[in-house]
Amino acid sequence: MAEKPILEMRGITKYIFDSYGVAIRNSTVRILDKVDFDLNRGEVHILVGENGAGKSTLMKVLGGLIPPDEGEVLLDGKVIRPKNAKEALEAGIGFIHQELNLCGNLSVSDNIFMGREIVRRGVKDKSAMRAKSAQLLDEMGVTNIPPETLVKDLSTAQQQIVEIAKVLSYDCRIIIMDEPTSSLTQREIDILFALIDKLRAQGVSIIYISHRLEEFERVGDRLSVLRDGQSIGTLERRDFDVDTIVAMMVGRTLGAMYENRHVPGHEPVLEVRNLRLEEKTAPISMHINAGEIVGMGGLVGAGRTELAKSVFGYRKCFGGEVFYQGRQLKTLNPADLIRHGIVYLTEDRKSEGLVLDMDVAQNISLASLFRMFPRFFMFGGKERELAEKTVSQLNVVCNSLSQLVRTLSGGNQQKIILGKCLATNPRLLILDEPTRGIDVGAKAEIYRMIDQIAESGVAVMMISSDMPELIGMSDRIYVMRGGAIVAEIQDKADMTQENILAYTIGKNA
Repeated sequence: MAEKPILEMRGITKYIFDSYGVAIRNSTVRILDKVDFDLNRGEVHILVGENGAGKSTLMKVLGGLIPPDEGEVLLDGKVIRPKNAKEALEAGIGFIHQELNLCGNLSVSDNIFMGREIVRRGVKDKSAMRAKSAQLLDEMGVTNIPPETLVKDLSTAQQQIVEIAKVLSYDCRIIIMDEPTSSLTQREIDILFALIDKLRAQGVSIIYISHRLEEFERVGDRLSVLRDGQSIGTLERRDFDVDTIVAMMVGRTLGAMYENRHVPGHEPVLEVRNLRLEEKTAPISMHINAGEIVGMGGLVGAGRTELAKSVFGYRKCFGGEVFYQGRQLKTLNPADLIRHGIVYLTEDRKSEGLVLDMDVAQNISLASLFRMFPRFFMFGGKERELAEKTVSQLNVVCNSLSQLVRTLSGGNQQKIILGKCLATNPRLLILDEPTRGIDVGAKAEIYRMIDQIAESGVAVMMISSDMPELIGMSDRIYVMRGGAIVAEIQDKADMTQENILAYTIGKNA
């Protein structure tokens, strides 16, 4: 007789809700429509679907962040109704969010034990908290994150690991992991997967949300698909097949992911000469031509984002020259550069890319107000027209243009940032992890959009940690290590994962 699932979600229905999770009055639009989901003890159950399919909403119901309008959740056969994340954690359900929920001005140990600090004689025992944090990180195989370090001084990948450690410290029986590898290096991903194997062996159950098809067989026991808020089906590990999964997710086959129609030009749009990211790093020289997609490869921390932010005037650089359309840029300032046609799409959409409490239309027009309303008089009709065009062009899933951006799925938020960039009519588009947290269907759409942008003559600099994406989209690839460019790969035949990785770790040095 098969063991009864540790978790059952039956007939979960959720109508459109406001930013507080309360159903909008008289709404008949269902985000979740009688969804069923179950989880066995010691199982990794993958949950997939396009952005807006309802994955995050279903998990928010389980994690106590929003209540279901219909249906019930059973844990060990008993109905539970967690009213908040704390109650869910106390029931043994931990949620590792894709968007980090850490306090940057506090230490690693303070974040891990936030709200349940170790106290001795009425005073917080920082020494004990640091010791337990170090033990927890060591058990995870992480040795490069000192517990006393302020979270704001950590890389995005290191912050992700702290978030995982924070949830694991509760000894949860069920852990929800929402895109946990999106900001991790391959070494850190290997550490995470080893940790998942260890937790599974200990009987911990994991719900794993991911868009990375290559991870499914490595980590999953079963896989369930949501589409348009409905359960489409569940596959056993032996039935995992990329074409089948994609067809279930999007209701169609995708065809070729990378259909590059653009033809790179020969006229330089951006030239960087002897720029140093730090005083002691090697000088960087590079160029991007009109209509060319230039990929930036390297490990997290190699200096790719720092280079992009330096070119965009968002970060101080140490010497060197930047030329744009043949003219040297004497001062680098984001506002001025946007006016000249240089725009940067950040990897951190939550903190740097969006104003979450503004609506869809306002976010899309935010970087283009100087062009749309040069006389300082704003007209809602013009802003709405731009937003409608962008939403249609990028296939953004939203209820209306007045919907708050914080209520959109992560993938649709990413599309809004891209739309905001395109609305400025750029001549140089800098993309930092443009498909981070994007499902496979939306990825194909964005790849086509980037190709069309290059086809129109725009120069594109694309930072990506996704090797197939980097190779499939790029005309040339610069590889960075230690804050410097260590290789330029111009021949498509040389653009292999093995070759790129060899440069990133210094094997070809």
